[in-house]
Amino acid sequence: MAEGTLEDPSVPDRVEKRGRDHIFFVGFHGAGKSTLARNLGGMFNRRYVDTDRLVERRAGMSVAMIFESQGEARFREFETAALASLRVERSLLVSCGGGIVETPRNITLMREMGYCVYLDGDLDDSLRQIRRSDTRPDLVSESHAARLLERRRPLYRRAADYVVDIRGKSFTEVSYAVAELLLERGLL
Repeated sequence: MAEGTLEDPSVPDRVEKRGRDHIFFVGFHGAGKSTLARNLGGMFNRRYVDTDRLVERRAGMSVAMIFESQGEARFREFETAALASLRVERSLLVSCGGGIVETPRNITLMREMGYCVYLDGDLDDSLRQIRRSDTRPDLVSESHAARLLERRRPLYRRAADYVVDIRGKSFTEVSYAVAELLLERGLL
């Protein structure tokens, strides 16, 4: 097993992959999922997508506007539809919104379509990376963010095929560590 990573043996009865080879990146806000997907896409000539951007295109408004005008439940419906739409694609690197694991169906979809990498970090690291909190409608305050991370951490672990500890690492270091992990397992 590569240093800084682990396969999560606690995930029960994995769904057999059905010919898709997407790599999904999950983790809390500011973990660097989009940067990682973009970096790996450039390194390995693979397309990358961001589920929040897919939702925004489909809804014709920002994530913050969806939360404000239609509520989080409606946003989660859009998110699941965007994720399901990736079934017709191949070999994507997918940056997932921080709350994608809140919907059990999304975890099932990711398992069916590929493999999931959880970028595990601390709240302080995440908050330092978030440049505009107004674009993150589920981050009300630092204490709220701490509770949200605490609630989501076991969901990220349950979804994950691999966990990468990103604490104290630069985006470049994380990119190379994840690339090495995925190459060793024949996933890139």
